[in-house]
Amino acid sequence: MKNTTFLGLDIALRGLYASQRGMATVSHNVDNTNTPGYSRQVINQKAARPMLIAGKAGMLGMGSDVVSVDRVRDTYLDDKYWSEAQYYGEWSVKNTILTDMQAIYNEPSDTGFAKIISDFYDTLQQLSTNPSDPGIRNAVKEKGIIVAKYFNSVAAHFDHLQEDLNNMVYAKVAEINNLADQIRTLNLQIYNYEIMGNTANDLRDQRTYLVDRLSKIINCQAYEVETGLKLPNGEPEKRFVVVISGKALVDHQHVVHLKCVNREEKLNFEDLGNLYEVLWEDGNTIDVKSGELKGYLDMRDGNDGIPAANGQGYTPSCKGIPYYQRKMNEFVQVFARTFNEGIIDKNGDGVLDDIEGHADGYTRSSVEGDEPSGIRFFTMLDDEGEPMDSARFIEMIYRQAEAAGIEDDPGTDYDERLVWGYSRFLTARNFCVSWDIESDPVENIATSSVAGEAGNNLNLKSILEMRHNTYMFMEGSGEDFIKTLISTMGVDGQQYSVYMGIQEGIMKQIENRRQSVSGVSLNEEMVNLVKYQQVYAAAAKMIETYAEVLDILINRLGL
Repeated sequence: MKNTTFLGLDIALRGLYASQRGMATVSHNVDNTNTPGYSRQVINQKAARPMLIAGKAGMLGMGSDVVSVDRVRDTYLDDKYWSEAQYYGEWSVKNTILTDMQAIYNEPSDTGFAKIISDFYDTLQQLSTNPSDPGIRNAVKEKGIIVAKYFNSVAAHFDHLQEDLNNMVYAKVAEINNLADQIRTLNLQIYNYEIMGNTANDLRDQRTYLVDRLSKIINCQAYEVETGLKLPNGEPEKRFVVVISGKALVDHQHVVHLKCVNREEKLNFEDLGNLYEVLWEDGNTIDVKSGELKGYLDMRDGNDGIPAANGQGYTPSCKGIPYYQRKMNEFVQVFARTFNEGIIDKNGDGVLDDIEGHADGYTRSSVEGDEPSGIRFFTMLDDEGEPMDSARFIEMIYRQAEAAGIEDDPGTDYDERLVWGYSRFLTARNFCVSWDIESDPVENIATSSVAGEAGNNLNLKSILEMRHNTYMFMEGSGEDFIKTLISTMGVDGQQYSVYMGIQEGIMKQIENRRQSVSGVSLNEEMVNLVKYQQVYAAAAKMIETYAEVLDILINRLGL
């Protein structure tokens, strides 16, 4: 090596440039302290290539170079975050929705089921003490209407909630597609930037943050794969892939969107029509295993895993809106059948018996020799939303039973057609007080067990006794059934809350670890700033010193 007059100046200049880049990196980190998904960056500073000294004297250092600016990131923690975020998203959605469902039942309260059914039976009890009193008869009608309206209201609120969840499914699918498009765009930008050996730190942070958001919505995996090709700088070519249940949502520049398609057949009998089915855009089915989308689908479609109404597989095992709608339907079907027809298992032997119901009683103005009234206290709303009278209601059941091949078995105490009809047509949505009772309760409430005895209350007593029949439902009496249903919802709510809390704790732990690695510490950045500032000042002093040396060399030696 020949002696180079300006060698020291060049080394000091390298130190100046390195310090400048270090301070610029600190400034960038500080500015992005609160930027979501940002990873702190550090300069990769290495000793410059040394110069060989002639005469085998060794090598002379040439200062330092900043070879790259790197993002500090732990990919293991990212993978861990994505694998846990999907479960947090699912349980948080389920917990929120179940809280909304509990508010619909409004128990315990003065407007909940327990109070409403108790008031209804209390009024019936009053009527039993004075069966011919017109005022009490009207009060019984009004309390009966309140009972029916309660179930109508709960069913309507469940319908609205199911519609809202259906809209949320559509919105989440659109959000997934939007995130996929953004990831694809970033993939291309990163590839084009890094193809010549650069590192797209900020773009990679943006992409990771998008995958963070996506992982809460649906079960997904994200990773880079090597294609086997080489980039111009000699590094292996890598492509970024996002996979859902084994199929690529994003494969570098290619995206396969999801889509929502209206169901042709209902999954549950209780469902609203035209609910969305989530499919791949190419028509293939998708297995949504977790995430917010799974939570919305389960709560919209969950019916405790019973066979699907369309004959295709089973419903989700979650107890969602259809499950509670089914249970409400089951209550009004059995309650109305028992109240109207007296068809109930009276002794717990598992066989239905036929005792006196409202239809077996006699009206207020009946006379000796009259047939039982045949009036049903509860029927259903017709297609126009008007209450059916008893004759029309029973005629419809018999007509539909005949069409379905259902016949009365003379070997049983009860009419099988009635049992089939109540379970087939009556729901919490259409449950109502019959037109006979609503139009003329003073005449048509059948309290008497004998024609012509207006003061007779034996038929009404038979109806009242069925209130406490513990064989009416598997869960016990009618009130026990609703209490069990609400308790089940409460237990599920507690379970979801616990699961959500566990996942939230795991998420916080992982996020804290990620922040400890990738987060910006202002204290640390200020230390780095002072360090680079001091190096910069030292390098500037070196340049100043070399300037004086060169001034002496050039201007004062007198050569």
